[in-house]
Amino acid sequence: MKEFIVKHKQYLLSGVSFAIPFIACGGILIAAAIALAPMGATGPDFSNSPKLQVILDIGVTSFKLMLPVLAGYISYAIAGKPGLVAGFIGGFLSGEINAGFLGALLAGIIAGHIVNLIKKLPVPKILKPVMPILIIPIISSLAIGILMMKVIGVPIADFMVFLGEWLKGLSAGNAVVLAVLLGAMIAFDMGGPVNKAAFFFGAAMIKEGNAFVMGSVAAAICTPPLGMGLATLLGRKMWDEQEKEAGIAALGMGLMGITEGAIPFAASDPFRVIPCIMVGSITAAVIAMLGKAQDHAPHGGPIVLPVVDNKILYVIAILCGTFVTAVLINLVKKITSAKKGA
Repeated sequence: MKEFIVKHKQYLLSGVSFAIPFIACGGILIAAAIALAPMGATGPDFSNSPKLQVILDIGVTSFKLMLPVLAGYISYAIAGKPGLVAGFIGGFLSGEINAGFLGALLAGIIAGHIVNLIKKLPVPKILKPVMPILIIPIISSLAIGILMMKVIGVPIADFMVFLGEWLKGLSAGNAVVLAVLLGAMIAFDMGGPVNKAAFFFGAAMIKEGNAFVMGSVAAAICTPPLGMGLATLLGRKMWDEQEKEAGIAALGMGLMGITEGAIPFAASDPFRVIPCIMVGSITAAVIAMLGKAQDHAPHGGPIVLPVVDNKILYVIAILCGTFVTAVLINLVKKITSAKKGA
C-alpha cells in the first residue's frame, strides 16, 4: 500500500511540474487584465478595452490547457508515451464537464492504468508495431472519453444542481453556517464544480440585492493561493525550490482573486493541502460574514476592494484566512514529516 501511494504521488508530481507554467502564465495574464480593466458594478469591464480582452482571452486559454496537460503528463508518468493521448483527452473532457482539477487528476490516473492494461493484452505479431501509435491511443481514448462523458460527468452535473438548490435553502438560515459551507466549497476544488457552485451562488445573490454572501465568498476565494504562498515564505526549509517558485506565483494570483494558484500544491499533496486551505477559506468567509462585508462585483480577492463595503473587515478576513492556511499547512507538514522520520 505504501509503495502504491508513493508511486502515485510521483505520478501526480510529474503532472504538476508540467502544468505549473500553464497555471502561472494563465494566472498572471488574467490577473494583469483584471487589474488594468476598470471595475464596473458587475465586475471588471472589458467592453472598452479590446487589448485587455485579448490578454484575458490568452490567459483563459492557458488555464483551459492546464487540465489536459495535468492529466496528460500524469498518464505519461504511469504508461509512457502511449498514455499521452488518453490523458490529454481525459483532462480536456474534465474541463468540458466541469469536473475541474480533481476530475483531471482522476482522468490522468485512470487513463494511465487503462493504457498499461491494454499493453498487457496478447496481440498478433503483425499488430505490435502499430500498438503504441494507433491501437492503444484509440482504444484508451475511447475508454477514458466514455468514462468521463457518460460515467463521471453525469453525477457531477447532478451534484451541481443539488448544490445550487441546497444553498438556496440555506440562504435564509444561519449566516455563519452558510459562510462555513461556502468557504469550504470555494477551497475544496479550486475552480472546479464545487467551487463554481459556491461562486455562482454568491454572484446570483448580488442580483437578489444581497451582497453579503458574495463578500463572504470573495474573501474566501483568494486565501488558498495567498496562504500557500505565505507558507513557502514562512517555512523555507519545508518546501523545495519548485514549490517556492510556485509560492511566489500563487501570491500574485491570490492578490488578483485567482483560487487556481493553489492547484500545484493541492495536486502534489492533496490530503494535506486541501483540508488546510479549506480551514483558511472558512476562516475568511466567516469573518467577512460576521463583519458584514459586502462585495458588489462577482469576483474576489483584494482586487475588488474598491467595490466592497466594510473594507477593513474584508481585509482582516483575508489576512486571517491567509495566515491560518499558512500556519496550518506548515504545522501539518512538520508533524507528518516528524512521524515519518520517527
